[in-house]
Amino acid sequence: MEDRILGLHHITAIASDAQRNFDFYAKVLGLRFLKKTVNFDDPGTYHFYFGDEIGSAGTILTFFPWTHIKAGRRGTGQATEIGYSVPAGSFDFWLKRFDEHNVVYNKPSERFGELYLPFLDPDGLKLELIVPKNPDPRVPWTTDAVPAEVALRGFHNVTLTLTSQQGTAAVLTELFGYTLTEQHVNRYRYVTDTVPAAAIVDLVEVPGEAQGVVAGGSVHHVAFRVKDDAMLMRVRQRVAERGLNITPWIDRQYFHSLYFREPGGVLFELATDNPGFLVDEPLAELGTHLLLPPQHEPRRQQIVAQLPPIV
Repeated sequence: MEDRILGLHHITAIASDAQRNFDFYAKVLGLRFLKKTVNFDDPGTYHFYFGDEIGSAGTILTFFPWTHIKAGRRGTGQATEIGYSVPAGSFDFWLKRFDEHNVVYNKPSERFGELYLPFLDPDGLKLELIVPKNPDPRVPWTTDAVPAEVALRGFHNVTLTLTSQQGTAAVLTELFGYTLTEQHVNRYRYVTDTVPAAAIVDLVEVPGEAQGVVAGGSVHHVAFRVKDDAMLMRVRQRVAERGLNITPWIDRQYFHSLYFREPGGVLFELATDNPGFLVDEPLAELGTHLLLPPQHEPRRQQIVAQLPPIV
């Protein structure tokens, strides 16, 4: 298949308290705070980006922190777990760190031959640290508190919980070029070989489970990576020909996007590599300014007055 998807690009979730969200991901987990901007569709709300040094596709976790939003509920039609790749031997460090910072977690377990450590962020978003079968070649962002030998490399996988996995699986395999590689009971693992990491989507089929509620502590959408705008529009044509309702081209400042809801109910995005996070800040200053897209720049003073300070 031509124009196969290049794994995960980013994942966007919903938080409540902006400062608490920043403290957890930048300080406790040690991710780089890549970008402080606003929700383009709701500019009175921040949009935070966390990832590696330059915001490589497959490392980018973003948040809309809506103050006082109600808590969501995990269920079907949702992305319910985000897996981060970490080096072998790092769990002792993370267990100690989670205890020090009062992070809720469960004991390590094993799935598909890989050790994983599940935990929750302050809003209840479920994450996992996973030691992959093959060592992850990506260079992590590091801090004084989180050194390279234990640091998060980027996404390992994302898990979608569905009433039926059939329609979603068809999108992954027939439109995106993924392959079913493993199955255990009701969990199906789909992998692309186009990239060495951030290449896995797990589908969990639970016919009797209630539909999830997307709110605080929930994933808003899952974005898949395409190389450039030409590829973006070719994939758009394939999706539209399948009868799925897909948006027009959208400029998200740091990438160009299309959105559609896959048959299982999860909102998917297709996002380009271009233009990247250096389009409005130099590398050394990523995350240090409040960046607004051109359409909102004339309202900067009003927008800043609405946003809580982040320190």
